[in-house]
Amino acid sequence: MNTKKVLISRMYIAMSLLVVSAFFSIISAAESKKADPNQIASDANDPNQKDKRVLPPTHNHPAFNQFYEERQKMVHGQIAWRNVRDPNVLYAMRTVPRHAFVRPDDIHQAYDDCPLPIGLGQTISQPYIVAFMTEALALKPDSKVLEIGTGSGYQAAVCAEIAAEVYTIEIIKELAESAEKRLKELGYRNVSVKAGDGYFGWKEKAPFDAIIGTAAAGQIPPPLLEQLKPGGRMILPVEDRLGFQYLVLIIKDQKGNLHQENVMPVRFVPMTGEVKKNEAKSKK
Repeated sequence: MNTKKVLISRMYIAMSLLVVSAFFSIISAAESKKADPNQIASDANDPNQKDKRVLPPTHNHPAFNQFYEERQKMVHGQIAWRNVRDPNVLYAMRTVPRHAFVRPDDIHQAYDDCPLPIGLGQTISQPYIVAFMTEALALKPDSKVLEIGTGSGYQAAVCAEIAAEVYTIEIIKELAESAEKRLKELGYRNVSVKAGDGYFGWKEKAPFDAIIGTAAAGQIPPPLLEQLKPGGRMILPVEDRLGFQYLVLIIKDQKGNLHQENVMPVRFVPMTGEVKKNEAKSKK
């Protein structure tokens, strides 16, 4: 009888411990759910903890719900029709509200098959060209992208819908500031904007899986080639001595060798800054 009581007592204690353990597990899980989903995970006490999780874009701004049908028609009639097939690129082009990146007077032309002026002698590229160049980069969810020539920020936003991180440089300070504000308001938390000369790239953030240029130069800036990661891809417009521009696709293999190909004739605004100085010297 005593043995039976002892066994029952032990079973009772064991069951009590299980109940207590389960209780604390539930409390712990509840506390985890209360955590801010946008909080960047990092160990403040670890001096070696340098990398922080980059937050993806949000789509809470009203602009994402506006001109929805126009975006669908743009993708179907201008982009998919011209054989852009990457589903991530098509999704990005359907998602990014291009009308938020053009001047107010041009909003009703935002989804037309053409570039549009954004002021200060700069333009927002034709939607098809944006899609074509983005597809050429073969972006992945963990890609780190460098863009030369932010403009209004549209190309950066398209890349940010696919890639983990986008770093974009604009030589015109006024455009850089307005693009940074616009991208932040639209919820592009994985885009960093810097006012500066894109010729030099962004050394502190290199290497990059992909580099995209949206202004034409007479030569490919050497710093950009250096900052391209082995296995990376770069596309940018290059102007030849006769004034013709071509989109040039550059692939750096795992050994660091460069493979270059002209893929399409285009017309972009010229790249300014250091590249112009070097071009002038080469002509002397």
